[in-house]
Amino acid sequence: MLQIVLTLAIFMILVIPMGTYMYHIATKQKTFADKIFNPLDNTIYKICHIGREGMNWKQYALHLLTTNAVMVFIGYLVLRLQGILFANPNGIEAMEPTLSFNTIISFMTNTNLQHYSGESGLSYLSQMLVIIFMMFVSAASGYAACMAFCRGLAGKQKDVGNFYEDMVRITTRILIPVSFIAGLLLIWQGVPQTLEANQTVQTIEGQFQDLAMGPVASLESIKHLGTNGGGFFGANSTTPFENPTIISDLIELFSMMILPGACVITFGKMTMKRKKQENKKVLFGNQGRTIFAAMSILFIVGLAICFTSEMAGNPALEQAGLNQDMGSMEGKEVRFGIAQSALFTTTTTSFTTGTVNNMHDTLTPLGGMVPMLHMMLNCVFGGKGVGLMNMIMYVILAVFLCGLMIGRTPEYLGKKIEGKEMKLVALVLIVHPLLILGFSALAVMTGAGQAGITNEGFHGLSQVLYEYASSAANNGSGFEGLADNSYFWNITTGLAMFFGRYIAIVAQLAIAGSMLAKRKVNETVGTLRTDNVIFIAILVVVVYIFAALTFFPALALGPIAEHLSLWMP
Repeated sequence: MLQIVLTLAIFMILVIPMGTYMYHIATKQKTFADKIFNPLDNTIYKICHIGREGMNWKQYALHLLTTNAVMVFIGYLVLRLQGILFANPNGIEAMEPTLSFNTIISFMTNTNLQHYSGESGLSYLSQMLVIIFMMFVSAASGYAACMAFCRGLAGKQKDVGNFYEDMVRITTRILIPVSFIAGLLLIWQGVPQTLEANQTVQTIEGQFQDLAMGPVASLESIKHLGTNGGGFFGANSTTPFENPTIISDLIELFSMMILPGACVITFGKMTMKRKKQENKKVLFGNQGRTIFAAMSILFIVGLAICFTSEMAGNPALEQAGLNQDMGSMEGKEVRFGIAQSALFTTTTTSFTTGTVNNMHDTLTPLGGMVPMLHMMLNCVFGGKGVGLMNMIMYVILAVFLCGLMIGRTPEYLGKKIEGKEMKLVALVLIVHPLLILGFSALAVMTGAGQAGITNEGFHGLSQVLYEYASSAANNGSGFEGLADNSYFWNITTGLAMFFGRYIAIVAQLAIAGSMLAKRKVNETVGTLRTDNVIFIAILVVVVYIFAALTFFPALALGPIAEHLSLWMP
């Protein structure tokens, strides 16, 4: 428990200065690194002929979608042709068409769901040119959309910014330098970084074993920093070649937590009133503090449930004669134990990273329900930028519901919330559960879907729900156990990832554009405050009520029923 508290305390120390730095980047204020990065950025703008004029929300969304589409096309070609291209010392063949479709959609949407094993499914060229490159671009796209969204809500300029400028600035000023530092730290801890072919070594038992090698550290650093997920190896961050020590585990934890948390602080500073902006002692900003507190409550509740469930052990294993005094260690690395495994599990699905340092399929039923639920909520910090945007959908919903109860037109950030905004909010909130529950229903009622389910009963349903929750939330982790490299699973999860990413982003940019065009209204005694403890409680309750009404029946048939069958047979 102490190590969890210390880890979260260090996170709070790191996230505040990072949020302030990101705020300066988003608002083009001076930073300590401008002398280095301004010439670099200007060179990129010149070579790529990038205009830096402001865009409205439609232009911003169009450029985001078009840029992502071009990179999807190029990446798909590389995956299909990797067998005849260079940087392939292990002679790996081209990917199958539906798996290529699933993979390229997965990495472009910041999901990084893997229906293949990285060390045997991709050449080094594909790992670098497709996987690592997409990890930078997809993370930068999510950040860019978030900053445009925040500018629209803040209403302090006439447009939502320039998509290409936002992408370049976040990539050069944060993603590349921080991932470079994180990569060096991981190499220091023993993570490989090489272009040599796989090595065959003789073990202490006298047997020979092939050790997969490659540019692992560079992938691992941006994989966590960009809340991408996936892994160079099929076993992900459970394998010592991706995550060898407790120090590397902490590096990966902080990497995946810092930017989503910093985005909330950036939002708080962007929406502060101008007089308060002059006060340099403000750390969060009122609106940012409210959202950060609500997200933190959701996170801590989930972490507490996951930790206590794993510490309680598994009664089935105890009956088999396995001591459960240390908790349920099935599927966990001894070097991490219950505490770091529970923290990593909750973090990776709350911040929608998708990396794992233990096998989620072996979690206790309630322990496994936490990551599943947090992906269903998709707003507990979430991916870099996108999680904040999703939480603000719940903020607007909470404001609207409170307005209905007191008979007053709802307002947020000094702007009226009207029918247009609520329709778009409803679209964002409805699409996510529709993708999860709709595709899950299709999987359990069709032969092609059932063919991939390897566990009968409650746990089999949990595996299906987890797979589609991970896809729609752009998380990428898996319960595993599914035979998911098939036409059915590749195509359906690919569609869930695509629609889960882009429908929400376009609708949220439309909300930002609509709010930007509105005139501010004066605050009165009847204006609902969204920056106090009462509203934090309202927001948390609204999120949980929405989850209960939407997902509880499915969870009752999956992890909850499995828990009852274990503890109350």
